[in-house]
Amino acid sequence: MVKRLMFEKPLGMRDTLPFFYKQKSKARRNLSETILSYGYSFMDTPIMEYHDTVGQVSATLDQQLFKLLDQQGHTLVLRPDLTAPIARVAASQLKNSEFPLRLAYDGPVFRAQQAEGGKPAQFEQVGTELIGDHSSYGDAEVIALLVDSLKQTGLDDFVITVGHIGYVKAFFTDLLGDDEETIDELLNYLYRKNYVGYREAVKSLDAQADKKQSLLQLLTLKGGEEIFEYSRSLARNQSCMQAVNELKQLHRLLEQYGVQQYIQFDLNLISHMDYYTGVLFEGYAPHLGAMLCNGGRYDTLLPSFQLNASATGFAIHLERLVEALNDQEDEDERMAVIVDDETHSRGIEEAKKYRREGYAVLLQHVDQIPDIQAFQQELSQTVDLTKKGGNQNE
Repeated sequence: MVKRLMFEKPLGMRDTLPFFYKQKSKARRNLSETILSYGYSFMDTPIMEYHDTVGQVSATLDQQLFKLLDQQGHTLVLRPDLTAPIARVAASQLKNSEFPLRLAYDGPVFRAQQAEGGKPAQFEQVGTELIGDHSSYGDAEVIALLVDSLKQTGLDDFVITVGHIGYVKAFFTDLLGDDEETIDELLNYLYRKNYVGYREAVKSLDAQADKKQSLLQLLTLKGGEEIFEYSRSLARNQSCMQAVNELKQLHRLLEQYGVQQYIQFDLNLISHMDYYTGVLFEGYAPHLGAMLCNGGRYDTLLPSFQLNASATGFAIHLERLVEALNDQEDEDERMAVIVDDETHSRGIEEAKKYRREGYAVLLQHVDQIPDIQAFQQELSQTVDLTKKGGNQNE
């Protein structure tokens, strides 16, 4: 057995140091306030769920699930996302509530990593679920709320890429028929955004030249509203046409919300979450190097919990949002009251007074400070009742 180093952490696990914790709290607060202002209600679910219910419908690969056994021998999982657990709650405890439901969440999720590649095995998601609204108005509300939430944290340089899984799947089915192996291969290339691999795979197909050309033209369906007409001309069936019409309607509604400058369309967008059935989207920010947020419509997840309802929602990766904000280190807003044996009692009263005024106050005995000048420089203000270091006000 390999002996672990004293300070070693499990694969993919990270510590959250005070400064980053503070920035996360600030971003979380701004997100939550915006989500609440749209009429959503926050809720929480257990960190552990049954593998044969939430674990199997979560759309997370089985090898990425943290599994454990309870004392009764049931296989449990640490929740890999919050959408599936909330679907479970909506289909049980909230099934008699008035729909549509507008629910929100904030909490950690867990996805096991096979190798140290910089990806976290535990991270925090803040998100929403709009349950029971199957219209483009619901899709538009969720995307507009996502944009507004990100802006309220101070992030202004980002883009939300919107696609439609129905278009891609109907397009492939029309061209490739029931060749599921090839379809899955091409979908995987698109999901990984490996467009070179996609082109090579298409060129190697045993298919007619015009079909290969159509498959390659799919990659050009990216941009603004100008792609709608071209995508209609490439549409091979009624399902493709319906998907384009839904995106056109969504674009019109997003213009009414005034968020169109943050939106671009990509009709070969594929998500790792295989329960999406219609509109789906991903968010990116410059220099982040990873997806900031994602979401979409999932109309088959709730029926798996015996609730005939459609839904849409989004999830924001909180740690990545903090990285995207790239806030400079704030000045420490705490102040200190420095005391010795004789002034300790007075120091307690002084600290109480400042706390009532809204300050975060340290009460510190001078004998436990190795370098009083360095200590004072770390804080916004100090009151030295011992007079050994002098008061410092900034």
